[in-house]
Amino acid sequence: MECISVFDMLKIGVGPSSSHTLGPWRAAEQFLAELRNQNIIASVHRVKVDLYGSLSLTGKGHATDLAVMLGLSGADPEYVPIDAISSIIEDIKTNNELLLDNEFKIHFNVVSDIFFNKNFLPFHANGMVFTAYTNDAEYSSTFYSIGGGFVVKEEDTDSNLEIKCAFPFLVNTGVELLEFCQAERKTISDIVYENEKSMRTETEIHSELMRIWHTMLECMYIGAHTDGTLPGGLNVKRRAYDMHTNLIGIANYNSPQEWLQCIRHTEVKFRQILKWVSCFALAVNEVNASLGRVVTAPTNGSAGVIPAVLMYYLVIENHHAGEKEIKQFLMVAGQIGSIFKKGATISAAMGGCQAEIGVSSSMAAAALCELMGGTPEQVLVAAEIAMEHHLGMTCDPIGGLVQVPCIERNTMGAIKAINAAELALETDAKNVLVPLDKVVATMWETAKDMNSKYKETSEGGLAIGVGLADC
Repeated sequence: MECISVFDMLKIGVGPSSSHTLGPWRAAEQFLAELRNQNIIASVHRVKVDLYGSLSLTGKGHATDLAVMLGLSGADPEYVPIDAISSIIEDIKTNNELLLDNEFKIHFNVVSDIFFNKNFLPFHANGMVFTAYTNDAEYSSTFYSIGGGFVVKEEDTDSNLEIKCAFPFLVNTGVELLEFCQAERKTISDIVYENEKSMRTETEIHSELMRIWHTMLECMYIGAHTDGTLPGGLNVKRRAYDMHTNLIGIANYNSPQEWLQCIRHTEVKFRQILKWVSCFALAVNEVNASLGRVVTAPTNGSAGVIPAVLMYYLVIENHHAGEKEIKQFLMVAGQIGSIFKKGATISAAMGGCQAEIGVSSSMAAAALCELMGGTPEQVLVAAEIAMEHHLGMTCDPIGGLVQVPCIERNTMGAIKAINAAELALETDAKNVLVPLDKVVATMWETAKDMNSKYKETSEGGLAIGVGLADC
């Protein structure tokens, strides 16, 4: 019975991957906290990091090694200046030294102190072991990055451990969510808001939700205005820039907010709408692929779907929408995401891309449906439709990079979310044959049946069908 906040499902971090970049980064931070609690951090002269399973197989392409170094250095993924990341990494590599927790200088060699072990630890596909050495002893700790930037230790999941939850409406399934909505005569966003108020003040909720949105908007803005080629070796040409240039035409603006207003005055025929939504999604995930700052929604690899659909609502559907609708959208999206996390997975290493793009599309569809006037029942129908048509999607990134096919998949997930919301609004929920909870369960069963080579290992699918030489 776990309390999962909107702010757990929508985290601000650095790309390209929530499970392979943000998770290991957070694990490194937790390891530092353990060293301090053990009162040994000042005595540490070496730290070794062992990466296992999917973290090893696609870790280089996902910048896992860089994330570990940044985390051990004490940098915060929410606030570290993006421009400073390369210099921090370069200093470590050049000097073979790392400033542990930004305070204690230790010897650190990237080649000898970060090991990529292709074997899997039994608990989860994304395992990592940190070991600190002092003159007298060594201290090791094992962490697992379980998707969406969530990090756990195996002992934390002990079924005998009672998790105390402050939420007045503890939701684990779609059925429970609808029961609360009906009993309280509230919308889904109302239920979520009551839960969040048990943990934060209304001012804090407002501030954090708007910080998430402004991060999303800035990310779309940066991506749409940045030309060139993505890093990593695939030589992927950025497409958001050219698409945006053709769509925006002649316009004068000096900020993301002014840009949003300008888009509202552009042509909105069907083809243009498709292109705008695709442009927004491409922009986010091109920033993500460049180690830029994004919002995991629910992961970095799927970070473009939710902002693209929310932007669609703001610039196409409702020009009068503002902070109220933005917060409503994000709260509904977060709630749907938590149902998938509890009932299945949001980790591509465990469930393939259906767990990333599929879940993000479901979250966006539900949120859009509520904003468009859908009932709680129709909102869950929208979530179900979106996921139903992502079932079985594999995770097969070429070169282990979150670029091909990941970036384009965000555009498809966003378009499917809009379609799912529209279908749900024209649906009588009493006639629906497949409820959301059945789709959640089916996604998890599909994940367990899926061959491991299609789970973020780059050992199957497009990852071997298209070689690096072809790129």
